[in-house]
Amino acid sequence: MSKDIFREGALAGKSVLVTGGGGGLGLEIAKALAAKGAKVHICGRRPAVLETAAEAIAAGGALPASHHVCDVRDADRVEAMMDAIWSEGPLTGLVNNAAANFITPTKDLSPRGFRAVTSTVMDGSFHATLAAGKRWIAGGLKGAVVSNLVTWVWTGSAYVVPSAMAKTALHAMTMSLAVEWGRYGIRLNATAPGPFPTEGAWEKLNPLPAVGSSATGAETIPLGRYGRIEELQNLIVFLLSDACEFLTGQTIAIDGGQHLAGPATFADLGRLTDEQWRAAREAIRRASDRDKAQRAGA
Repeated sequence: MSKDIFREGALAGKSVLVTGGGGGLGLEIAKALAAKGAKVHICGRRPAVLETAAEAIAAGGALPASHHVCDVRDADRVEAMMDAIWSEGPLTGLVNNAAANFITPTKDLSPRGFRAVTSTVMDGSFHATLAAGKRWIAGGLKGAVVSNLVTWVWTGSAYVVPSAMAKTALHAMTMSLAVEWGRYGIRLNATAPGPFPTEGAWEKLNPLPAVGSSATGAETIPLGRYGRIEELQNLIVFLLSDACEFLTGQTIAIDGGQHLAGPATFADLGRLTDEQWRAAREAIRRASDRDKAQRAGA
């Protein structure tokens, strides 16, 4: 049974940038936006991955997607990308999706590891939001920003401290700029997805499935299952559409009730032994090395 609840062309006339749109949730979000008539832009650091993603987005008969090689951690590169996008036509929406994360005891976290997460999640999302927002304001244009967060923005979470800190900062940005920029017709909202398993990201949060956290277990979700991608797609299409122009400053949990039931953080990983943490680090390293090899091959 189809879960598609929107009319064809629900986003016709929209132009949306999805950061980190070359794979995972970002690519699936981009596909959904394009399918509803939006002109989609995606950005990331791997040219070949972006080219393949753009082809996948257009495969269903949607408008061709534009792809931009950009490291969102670099404000100057984000500005250059926005200039290139605006040369085609202004954005109407932005999805802050680019992210990085991995589990580790904070006592073992290096400054480099901390910045690898926070610079992408917090800095990158702010750079993109500011670059789009100031152009909307200068042009007298409305705009909508949706940031993909986590339910830890309300609770914090052990063992993913950089991500919890950075995502909570974006939660604060969403509320703050909703007030500051509301007068310009710019809306900011966020989603807080629960477990939506995707390759790559999932391996770094659940590197030892046999001793994994309840945060990644379907048995801890009141609805008894993981999220389905079309459910997140539907929420983001709605937030970027003209159907909810009075909705702003909100972070909406879409987690099957998991965070309300209590186990949505990684606190229970405190039971892991030093040996198990070493095994987890090795599994994460292998996943990272594979990602690097794929980027090199691209």
